[in-house]
Amino acid sequence: MRDRRVAKIIKACQELPGQELLQYVDEQGNCQDVTSTDVNDYLKKITGKDITAKDFRAWAGTVLAAMALSELESFDSAAQAKRNLRSAIEKVSALLGNTPTICRKCYIHPKVLSSYMDGNLVLEIKSQAESELQNVVGSLKPEEAAVLALLRGRLAKETDHRRDATPLGLTDIKSQIASSPG
Repeated sequence: MRDRRVAKIIKACQELPGQELLQYVDEQGNCQDVTSTDVNDYLKKITGKDITAKDFRAWAGTVLAAMALSELESFDSAAQAKRNLRSAIEKVSALLGNTPTICRKCYIHPKVLSSYMDGNLVLEIKSQAESELQNVVGSLKPEEAAVLALLRGRLAKETDHRRDATPLGLTDIKSQIASSPG
């Protein structure tokens, strides 16, 4: 640790009794734990939305995965693509402190993984990042804006695809039944 101020703060935190990571001393001098409920209630209060700390963790995992995958060489086979995915997920899980299985299941948006497997991740990120950076408030990092653009683009494609797909109506089903032999 090189920053003495940060080291002093960490030392003071470590000296607080108990096993909880975050605590504070209340007006009466008693240590109080900061629970996940406290954090989630605070997030809901300041945003006016049903946001939890897990949402931030999932966003971080998704951005880290997109960055890790975009740094990998292109793949020539499905086996190589899967190895690359596994490598990227292992890297993200180490950063988040989870197992790769939990990381993939809970903290990486599946569209990032499917875009990579389709061979489109880098192309989609590069082509959409600039426009997203122009439209987004300057509070996002470039890699966050790129992932946001990717997810918005995939959502738009899926929405267009679903809108274009015309489901069979009741009359179509009746006519198919009537015209079928037997």
